[in-house]
Amino acid sequence: MAIQGMNHFTVLSSDLNRSKNFYVEILGLTEGSRPDFSFPGAWLYAGGQAILHIMAGKPMPEKPAGVIDHMAFSANHLQQTVDVLKQRGIAYDLHRLKGLEIWQLFFHDPDGAKIELDFPANEPEPK
Repeated sequence: MAIQGMNHFTVLSSDLNRSKNFYVEILGLTEGSRPDFSFPGAWLYAGGQAILHIMAGKPMPEKPAGVIDHMAFSANHLQQTVDVLKQRGIAYDLHRLKGLEIWQLFFHDPDGAKIELDFPANEPEPK
């Protein structure tokens, strides 16, 4: 077996519309085609690929299973992204990764999933 790349992440949602709006409005993903599953959800796309699946319609687990800490995306337009987070009152943590000098921006979705956005080192520090 040889891994070819990452296919997608799946997040659970307590409110499908709220989650879709978050990922579309904050991350700029677009909702697209999704098979007719027996449960509600959405597939969100970037660059023509469904990279984030949202599952809804079942109770959120009291103790989420798994050991995945966060999902990370390559991004651009750091200042614009920080402005949107501030406008929405979304807390975030921003720092440079020593050695690579890329910007790492961390925040959480409405159900608590941690998101990392990695921005090129040449983007200026946001105000």
